[in-house]
Amino acid sequence: MAKPKKTPRPKAENPKGFRDYFGADVTERAAMLETIAAVYRSYGFEALESPAVETLEALGKYLPDVDRPHAGVFAWAEDEEEGKGDWLALRYDLTAPLARVYAQHRQELPTPYRRYAMGPVWRNEKPGPGRYRQFYQCDADTVGAASVAADAEICAMLADTLEAVGIPRGDYIVRVNNRKVLNGVLEVMGLADEEQRAAVLRTIDKFDKVGEAGVRELLGAGRRDASGAFIEGVGLSPAQAEPVVAFLTSRGETAEATLANLAAAVGESAVGAEGVAELRQIAELLAAQGYGPDRIVIDPSVVRGLGYYTGPVYEAELTFEITDDKGRPRQFGSVAGGGRYDDLVKRFTGQAVPATGVSIGVDRLLAALREKGRTRTAERGPVVVTVMDRERMADYLAMAAELRAAGIRAEVYLGNPKNFGNQMKYADRRGAPVAVIAGEDERARGVVQLKDLILGAEIAESATLEEWKERPSQVEAARGDLVAEVRAILAAHGLGPSE
Repeated sequence: MAKPKKTPRPKAENPKGFRDYFGADVTERAAMLETIAAVYRSYGFEALESPAVETLEALGKYLPDVDRPHAGVFAWAEDEEEGKGDWLALRYDLTAPLARVYAQHRQELPTPYRRYAMGPVWRNEKPGPGRYRQFYQCDADTVGAASVAADAEICAMLADTLEAVGIPRGDYIVRVNNRKVLNGVLEVMGLADEEQRAAVLRTIDKFDKVGEAGVRELLGAGRRDASGAFIEGVGLSPAQAEPVVAFLTSRGETAEATLANLAAAVGESAVGAEGVAELRQIAELLAAQGYGPDRIVIDPSVVRGLGYYTGPVYEAELTFEITDDKGRPRQFGSVAGGGRYDDLVKRFTGQAVPATGVSIGVDRLLAALREKGRTRTAERGPVVVTVMDRERMADYLAMAAELRAAGIRAEVYLGNPKNFGNQMKYADRRGAPVAVIAGEDERARGVVQLKDLILGAEIAESATLEEWKERPSQVEAARGDLVAEVRAILAAHGLGPSE
């Protein structure tokens, strides 16, 4: 009788493209996630956890550089015997699931809905040095705000986040562009073929690696890379390629110079001109809050690979040098990116829902902090700065920035400001302790109105008319005393600056 074969022992090894995290790796990441979350919360964003698994239909096909069904994701079919038969997949980012969540729960959520999410995502791509199939992302998104003030806020928050985790000014730059400008350039080029347009986008995304000459070659017949391999080009003529080169090289010494160059690059394109105007507004809103070109710049070379972006796009790049495996100096590179995606929720609802957000690559950011040797309960909602005049958005953003600089959570109302009652309902729904009110009369007199929402709720519930007169829930303060007066109201309720 033959001996039964022994079952071979399984190999104790990671699947290709996955890794284990031990001790310090886990605790360092947790500490950094909490630091990032604190910045997000200071801007009024709330946490959301959604499943790691979504239907493939809900995720959509938005990963870059894929040309076959389900490519880029880990997907499987449900057991048809159970009557389901749906395809499921591990999420490839945290944005596509947000679109599903908002579409599903929009009746219960405030609008705009500001959420942050943190967790692992999975991509079925070829692994390489430092490139894994599972990695952490840390996102913040605003859904339901059409104003580019929401985009400017995300960029400012990204800069604040990098500094909070230990990346000082001078070691990073947030670069901002607009897909509408790029669409204007493609329109000027007369490219109607979607495959050719996608090939041009991929070529533009390589500008920082191959430079102007390399882009010209890739837009034309092609080029040989450093290894000697020939990379086939898009096949454009030099005249067709010129608008792309003009677009990529339009960054000037100042934001105004860059915007002027971009306006020239888009020519008569209406969508291109709209993108330039949005970039100008973003630059003005950021400047009003004190975010200069040492932190945030307009940069036409930012494209972003995901196909769902529809407007402003942004990327955070670390500018300090590190040494690679071969001892050569190189810049660390990008650690975060995002943009506006106004059509993503529409896939579920059939109605346009504006949205914008950013995603931080947690593992890359941790690696950067290690290179520099810098690794290290329920609460009240934010103070809400109401909007009485659309034209004064920069003033309102500046107020919120001052409060945040003093450690006080604050946000500007980014919904439709026409109905002031809706703004106060929004503040109540957010659990805001204070609402800041500053209309034309207040601006002329150099004051603001501060509405103590906690006291107001107490008075509305039980106080008599005499008590209401003795304890007014709304007080007037000099504009210069905004921070001190808000802090005093919080202290009267036993709240610290960040509570």
